[in-house]
Amino acid sequence: MNTPAHLLLGAAVFGRPAESRIVAAAFAGALMPDLSLYVMAGISLFLLGIPPQVVFNDLYFSDSWQTVFAIDNSFVVWGLLCAVAVWSRAPWAIALTGAALLHLCLDFPLHHDDGRPHFWPLSWWVFESPVSYWDRGHGAAWIAPVEAFLATVAAIVLWRRRVPVWAIGLTIVLVLGEFWIVRQWLFFFVDS
Repeated sequence: MNTPAHLLLGAAVFGRPAESRIVAAAFAGALMPDLSLYVMAGISLFLLGIPPQVVFNDLYFSDSWQTVFAIDNSFVVWGLLCAVAVWSRAPWAIALTGAALLHLCLDFPLHHDDGRPHFWPLSWWVFESPVSYWDRGHGAAWIAPVEAFLATVAAIVLWRRRVPVWAIGLTIVLVLGEFWIVRQWLFFFVDS
């Protein structure tokens, strides 16, 4: 699933009550499992000048990058953190960890050949789904519109909940980003 959709869905599900601290924690939690990819790819592409083909075909699948992805995409790690958040009765921590777990639950069935070891440190096993959120050769032509629809519903939920003004602005940016990304996947990327 695309990151803007993760943020919108995470905030819609876990951004209650509609207070700045809770909504911000839900947005942050929904971003956390993808954050390392953005940081590592951004540094590689823009600071180190490594070509995109090397970043996404070689570095992405390297042991070092996969180790980082294993940690920040682990059901075990986020599940333990969520248990601590629930035990401590900290609403912002529940929103953060709950949104991160929702992110993982949505990613798990939507990665064909680029999945993560979601059960680290118990296992390095990676589920290879028959479908992909981005690869038209594995169903993205029908998954992407469903994802965009769900992201739009989440945005409407946030708007109706009367979240803070900054969150409405972020929601608008994320919906526009989601539709731009879906357009790219469906019309410009060739089947692999």
